[in-house]
Amino acid sequence: MKSFIAITTICIAGACSQFRKNPVLESFILTPLQQLYGPLFQDILINDSLFGPNCLFADSKDFLDCTPKRPMKEILDNYHSFAGKQDYRLMEQFIKQNFNLVSTTPAFTDSSDIDTHIKKLWTALHREANLPAHSSTLIPLDHAYIVPGGRFREIYYWDSYFTMLGLFADNETAMAESMIQNFADLIDKLGFIPNGNRSYYAGRSQPPFFSHMIEALAANKSSDQPYTTYITQLQKEYDFWMQGRERLSDENPDSLHCIRMKGGEVLNRYYDHFDTPREEMYRNDIETAGQLKMNQPHLNEKQLYRNLRSGAESGWDFSSRWLKDYNNLYSIHTIDIIPVDLNCLLYHLEKSLAKAYRLTNKPEEANRYITFSEARKTAILKYCWNEKKKFFMDYNWCTQQMTGNFSLAGVYPLYTKIATKEQAQAVADKIVKDFLKSGGVTTTLYQTGQQWDAPNGWAPLQWVTYIALRNYHHTEIADTLRTRWMTMIKTVYNHTHKLLEKYDVVHLQDTGGGEYPNQDGFGWTNGVYRAFAIANKKDFP
Repeated sequence: MKSFIAITTICIAGACSQFRKNPVLESFILTPLQQLYGPLFQDILINDSLFGPNCLFADSKDFLDCTPKRPMKEILDNYHSFAGKQDYRLMEQFIKQNFNLVSTTPAFTDSSDIDTHIKKLWTALHREANLPAHSSTLIPLDHAYIVPGGRFREIYYWDSYFTMLGLFADNETAMAESMIQNFADLIDKLGFIPNGNRSYYAGRSQPPFFSHMIEALAANKSSDQPYTTYITQLQKEYDFWMQGRERLSDENPDSLHCIRMKGGEVLNRYYDHFDTPREEMYRNDIETAGQLKMNQPHLNEKQLYRNLRSGAESGWDFSSRWLKDYNNLYSIHTIDIIPVDLNCLLYHLEKSLAKAYRLTNKPEEANRYITFSEARKTAILKYCWNEKKKFFMDYNWCTQQMTGNFSLAGVYPLYTKIATKEQAQAVADKIVKDFLKSGGVTTTLYQTGQQWDAPNGWAPLQWVTYIALRNYHHTEIADTLRTRWMTMIKTVYNHTHKLLEKYDVVHLQDTGGGEYPNQDGFGWTNGVYRAFAIANKKDFP
């Protein structure tokens, strides 16, 4: 690990420079953590004795989420004269003396029936507005919010949409609105919604569900008023994802999140602004870079770091979707891929902006975004529909071929209603044949050890697939999925009294895979379960 320290120091310094030059981020310049923490950053994060089971920290994030008890300058002044740097027991003592450690206990322990348990969890996962703290990585929020649970102690972007579904189901509308206001504030302060409200997430966003939040709030209120209230933030959200579009050309086909396709269309990819190890997964990324150096020494680890970060922006961190070699994470190439789900979400954002401008009596702007949405719809159908395999897939803009990877990203064109009736039928047939298991739908058809692959199933994708099927009147399949998922969740809960981040939908149990253990809490699982519980009482188009 130590052989990569010099490299990563240079990388982080470069990221700092890029951060300050980026017009999207310049309104909210944060001190890079390595500069903020000085020598403590690496001295702690490369110390193997401090991390792992029965150690002080479970992972890098646990340290970065600690709150300094006093200004970092005072802590660093003491550290310069600290003589126990080589003794992990003395290092532990120094850390405990100078930092408030984070809690790693389960969010809530309770043996009520599952619906009562979830309602109690809305209180357990509730966080009040934050005040700035000494050198804290937490970005303050002005309104209350719900956290996912476990190691996720802050608000998360796309998680929150699925959490809100449950809040609406349980008549917790005020909390859902409070969370939406926090996201609107983040857009106003930063120019975008970060992965979560931590400074170490400042280089990336997550799947853009803000327009879906506005749609859900409008439906809950039976009013279009949220579209006009948040029109400015909807526009800023769109501008963030489309930044760099004006610089695209045949000679320069990629810029930030934007890609100019061979036919001249503009589609989007996931793209983190930094090319350094993720601070919150620093140890993991350094280890992956070491594997890259051993196996493909000619490749640049900066590109690896950007691809890891961009994979994290997708929310699917990590999955066979992003890997050239399913057996090796260092083969990740996220920025080469046009994700079908991302572009469907941006289609929905364009449609939402058209509606918002129509409601504010700006027909020219409304028509402009209708034109954008129709162009994107045509491009998605052109580049992401695999006629031979009868399924929607991601597209590699570098090789100009579809990836061939079957994943639940392929249901998003049904979720946003851009698929034809025939395409929807083929996708539904594939879901029944290969994806639908005893406990719901599996994320992909590949067992790679990555957490966003088989046999794992995740609450957000159960909901997206359910709505996708309902949109095209495949109600029997949709209801089968819903029943199987809810039955599995309830069965696991009755044995463990836990609601988990993800599940093994094949064997109907807790599951593993990925960079950290399965987490208990859990915001989006609670939200989707409660939304499913009332789904049979709701009308769908």
